[in-house]
Amino acid sequence: MNKILVIEDDFDIQELIKEFLNAQNYNVDVADDGLSGIRQFQDHEYDLILLDVMLPKMDGYQVCKMIRNESSSVPIIMLTALADEYDEIKGFDLGIDDYITKPFSFNILIKRVEAALRRANVNESDVIRFKEVALDRNGYTVVVGSEKIELTTKEFEILRSLLDNNGRVVTREALLDQAWGLEYLGDDRIVDTHIKNLRKKIGVPYIKTVKGIGYKFDE
Repeated sequence: MNKILVIEDDFDIQELIKEFLNAQNYNVDVADDGLSGIRQFQDHEYDLILLDVMLPKMDGYQVCKMIRNESSSVPIIMLTALADEYDEIKGFDLGIDDYITKPFSFNILIKRVEAALRRANVNESDVIRFKEVALDRNGYTVVVGSEKIELTTKEFEILRSLLDNNGRVVTREALLDQAWGLEYLGDDRIVDTHIKNLRKKIGVPYIKTVKGIGYKFDE
């Protein structure tokens, strides 16, 4: 049973959402301000968060930012009475997955919830995760925190090889085979240049040099 956190300060709306989702066999927790919402998120595992924008103590944008700063990829659907395009773009820039403007149909709400959960579960095995780094083998994308990182094909293949062998040393020769193919006959030091660029792009200190051998992805 999927577990959903509803962060909404309007008690009537909160109760209606909870009752409706319970009727659809979802397990629902509620919070009525931003701070208690963050505490709930930190204390429990959730499959999806419904997040109001206008909240006491801490608004929905701040809540979303804190959740994404904790490297969580939990789907977030933002609920708001604000219909301005700027507000919607701001939410997506912070890493929300969907945006519903009040008043809304509960039938539409459930379809958006189902879609967000479905996207989160599709090809989960094709996504390699380490801390805040997520690499999608099929989508050929890399996300660090909530930021999508643009990599070259060679950089992507090197990072994929390091993540596939998380904690283990990968030799330069193995990285060459992965990114360039067995027919490559050039200097294996080309890997070092790509590693340097990769470190700069992803901005996290997990690619470790193992002197004279190669590299590994580790804390």
